[in-house]
Amino acid sequence: MNIGVAYSDKFKQLWIKLEVPDRSTVREIIEHSGMLRKFPEINLDRQQVGVFGKIVRLDSVVAEGDRVEIYREITADPELVERRDE
Repeated sequence: MNIGVAYSDKFKQLWIKLEVPDRSTVREIIEHSGMLRKFPEINLDRQQVGVFGKIVRLDSVVAEGDRVEIYREITADPELVERRDE
């Protein structure tokens, strides 16, 4: 089945399309994608992952056409950061 995997750091974004076996889990797909080698700062024990913007567990099974997303950790407390006027 065809799946996308997306991650971005401060400097670049990467979205990879790949073919994976049916009943693959989010963890298996991330490992298969090579994202952990390309971005060694990713720590799946601390960072959240999702499918199309919805947080999921690493053992969640994905469906055809899903986009697995690896989310960066929040580095600033949004309640303490001054709001920018637009």
